[in-house]
Amino acid sequence: MPVLHLNRSSPVWLFDLDNTLHNASHAIFPLITANMNTYIARVLGDGVTPAGDAIVNAARAAYWRRYGATLLGMVKHHQVQAAHFLSETHAFADLPSMISAERGLGALLRRLPGRKILLTNAPLRYSSDVMRHLRLRRHFTHHVAIEAMHVHRQLRPKPSTLMLRKLMRKHHIQPSRCILVEDTLANLKGAKKIGLRTAWVTQYLKMADPIGMARLPKALNRPAYVDVKVKSVRHLARRLHRLR
Repeated sequence: MPVLHLNRSSPVWLFDLDNTLHNASHAIFPLITANMNTYIARVLGDGVTPAGDAIVNAARAAYWRRYGATLLGMVKHHQVQAAHFLSETHAFADLPSMISAERGLGALLRRLPGRKILLTNAPLRYSSDVMRHLRLRRHFTHHVAIEAMHVHRQLRPKPSTLMLRKLMRKHHIQPSRCILVEDTLANLKGAKKIGLRTAWVTQYLKMADPIGMARLPKALNRPAYVDVKVKSVRHLARRLHRLR
């Protein structure tokens, strides 16, 4: 396949990281879930005894549904420091051994026309380590992690449309030129509302844990707000005509 060169009509790609560019459900998400449960149990406990599993699971799910991220509920309702929560829940003894990804992602990114921005609800240190291990950092002009997703001094991660609009303004991008590549339907739905094109990556969903897991349509059918559904990001080039 020939390399597709950048021109003024080329799109701007916003790539998610976990379960989009690599299989976070293989080992990373299960450990994050365990770390998160431990953290929430400690916060919701009585200072001596951690909260039980039922209370923890209910709180995590409720905050994710209400705010799009469990972190936001912990900050708003329990005065948790976001940086501390992210550090504790993304603590890994040997992260490289836990990363699982397809081969050829670098070649795929080189062939997609337009610039690429990494847009992830994961913290900067973790996402930087993953991208370094995958050897993909050079393909992205910007790396936007959750710490940078503030609007009016409030943390607004995906699926916040306020955050997306601010990102568009900062980088002087028209929403119609942007393509969001994601595994999480809630994030794609929000992006579509403000005029972005949307590509849904599905190959890791069958293994997905509660982190970032949206309610999926029956049989993984493509919702109306998804322009293209692909199993892998490696299939994006052949569907590019649907995203222009």
